[in-house]
Amino acid sequence: MKSTESKSARAAKSQGGFTLIETTIAMMVMMVAGLGVVSLFTYSISYNSGGNDRAVAISIAQQHIEQLRSVQFTDSLLNVTAATVLTPDTLSNGRTYRVTRTVTGSSNDVSGNPTLKTITIQVAPMGGGFPVTLRSVRTSTTKGAN
Repeated sequence: MKSTESKSARAAKSQGGFTLIETTIAMMVMMVAGLGVVSLFTYSISYNSGGNDRAVAISIAQQHIEQLRSVQFTDSLLNVTAATVLTPDTLSNGRTYRVTRTVTGSSNDVSGNPTLKTITIQVAPMGGGFPVTLRSVRTSTTKGAN
């Protein structure tokens, strides 16, 4: 009978559970992995939001470029000017965007009028974000000076 008791006593000793230190270490490893996943989600959300801002800004810039491409080369909208902030600011999808238009001229004809104009539209989301810049080149039908 003594041999039976000793076997059950030895079996009970060998089936010990996790210690408090092992459990703490496992929890720390799980916490580090969980924080890594949370930071990945945070980065993903901000990156997707920035992508949406860029898509809207490109759409606004394309609308302005198309408007300027549809007017006559001599129209007052295409007068050579420094950077001009268009007012009011554009509101789209609950965000405000500042639109800046610049028209530069070159390759002047004999009268000194530009025969080549570069149109630059810059759209920047207000409150942070990267601006989007689109450029288009227009030319007149007259020949420039050599």
